Amino acid sequence: MLLHDQQKMKRSTQDKLELLISLGGLAVLIGAFLVWCSSKVVSIPGFCSALLSAVLFAIVCLRFVPEWMFFWRRRSVLRITKVEQVPTHKMAYKNIELKIFFSLILVNLSVIVAAFLLRRIIGYQETFVDSLEFWTCTDSYHYLAIARDWYLSEGDVDRLVQLVFLPGYPIVVRLVNCILYNYLYSGLLVSLLSFAGAGCVIYRLLLLDFDHQTAIRTIKYFCLLPGAFFFTAPMSESLFLLLCASCLYFARTKRWLLGCLFGTLAAFTRSLGLTLFVPLFFELVAEFKNTPKEKIPIRHFIEKFLESLLVFLGFGAYCLINYFVAGNPFKFLEYQKMHWNQQLGWFFNTACYQLEEAINSYSSNSTNLLGLWLPNLIAIFSSLIIMIFAVRLMRPSYTAWYISYFLIAIGATWLLSAPRYLITLIPVPLAVSLVSKKATINIPISIISGILYTLYFYAFVMRWQVW
Repeated sequence: MLLHDQQKMKRSTQDKLELLISLGGLAVLIGAFLVWCSSKVVSIPGFCSALLSAVLFAIVCLRFVPEWMFFWRRRSVLRITKVEQVPTHKMAYKNIELKIFFSLILVNLSVIVAAFLLRRIIGYQETFVDSLEFWTCTDSYHYLAIARDWYLSEGDVDRLVQLVFLPGYPIVVRLVNCILYNYLYSGLLVSLLSFAGAGCVIYRLLLLDFDHQTAIRTIKYFCLLPGAFFFTAPMSESLFLLLCASCLYFARTKRWLLGCLFGTLAAFTRSLGLTLFVPLFFELVAEFKNTPKEKIPIRHFIEKFLESLLVFLGFGAYCLINYFVAGNPFKFLEYQKMHWNQQLGWFFNTACYQLEEAINSYSSNSTNLLGLWLPNLIAIFSSLIIMIFAVRLMRPSYTAWYISYFLIAIGATWLLSAPRYLITLIPVPLAVSLVSKKATINIPISIISGILYTLYFYAFVMRWQVW
């Protein structure tokens, strides 16, 4: 009877803690929204878009809190049951990974060929080799220029502002160029191999929690969601995806330091790599809470926490480069604001101005509407809606990663690349995979994704402000 009362009291305390966290987070969100409303004059459609995004985000967070608390207080850290359809034979396991690797290479090569054929159809008379120059559009040009010339401390302003692009990817391209002697080919090869390698690591990572079908379906959506063609481009997306997946996989398979080092490289490749600290911290606390203290001393967890801080070292190295090149470790912030009007803001402000720009461009600039504003809005709202349904199916550390990543990436004050930013976030394709487990859902979502991918790819090839 006494034990029962103690358990009941403990459960009551936990429920109160969940309620406190939920109400506290909700109060912060409402407060931020009200401050934003009082400081801006927005249209009615813009306000409705901002409000809807805030409500959807709040629902994701409210559904996340109980899963978070459950994750940190129970030995059975997931309510998900692994299905038996996981290859147990080592050779079968390797064969599947090889199939994934070469399939993703084929996907990327197909995208390159598709771009060439589409450009021929719309009137470009060029050879296949010449058509590869098309892939130097968007930010690819900047990455390849950095790989070739490094950052410049003086010269044309368009070259100086390249300091905003992190050095991880250009360094790898420069190393590969020592073999190929062509920066464009080197960039394409790095993206090709990184995406294929990322698929294999993601497959291994997902098998830690899910069945084979879910893992394969997730990889399918990495290839099918709108914006996935950016994994082909000589840009940092594929390498960043590989580093993020490696960080989580090694951290979760008791190779914590190695995982944190991959996190360091991810933060050296893209600033959003800093958000990897969030899932690492969630995993560390869960391990600490679920490990008997007499088996592993607390010093062990302190050491692992300090190792997880290595993630920030990657971005710190980038800031050091800023200092050596421009004399200011945060010069990139100045360039972002000056050249791209880019600062950190609120995601609901992004939802507001994206819809306002879409409405303004409806009659005057249809290419901006179809290539920029509409895809951004679809990516923002669809990811929130999908996550609402996937929260209780997904590992809580991944949901926490999504929340932190979404806040930073979508909070940009002049967001041009929502599909590209979100496609590299592992929880997004995973969420789509989890909610589409049934064929009656999987088939329609696959068809819709395929159609949207095709339309967005067409806009990309036509250069309709797809960034």
